[in-house]
Amino acid sequence: MKQSLLPIPDPRRPQGKLFDLPHLLLFSILAIMSEATSYRRIHQFIQTHQARLNEAFGCRWRRTPAYTTIRYALQGLDPSQIAPHFRAHAASLAGEAPVVALDGKTLRGSLDRFEARKAAQVLSAFAGEGQIVLGQILIEDADKDHEIQAAQRLIETLGLSGRLYTLDALHLQKKPLKP
Repeated sequence: MKQSLLPIPDPRRPQGKLFDLPHLLLFSILAIMSEATSYRRIHQFIQTHQARLNEAFGCRWRRTPAYTTIRYALQGLDPSQIAPHFRAHAASLAGEAPVVALDGKTLRGSLDRFEARKAAQVLSAFAGEGQIVLGQILIEDADKDHEIQAAQRLIETLGLSGRLYTLDALHLQKKPLKP
């Protein structure tokens, strides 16, 4: 995983790079997978497991980065530059998964009636055998017919053509929609 994080551009100034970004990202991901829900909790996770993390991943951190350092590094990242690296890593883990499941979900808490904003919907591609999410795409409009177009874009973006798919009955249209 750390090798997949190496090419991600570091947004910090050279003076602010006391902690290398690949390890900072890896440890943050591990903290989030361990149910850390804030920058302070990520800091607490790294501090608690620092000796084991250093040993397991060949890191030589003498102290734990402050939660503000973690926050600044993570908030400065550009998602469009990170997504291809995570997708490439997921694809390498999934290999040539013969079956890919596509499913759309509405994100809890994304509806805002005061701002007249509809609930956000995301379409995910999941490799059943590898049990890994290969990628996600935001469904542009909340209308269900746009999930079909999002599925077509996701398959093209991830390079998943020539596979067997499982989809909702919504995708059984007589006339396929043009993207």
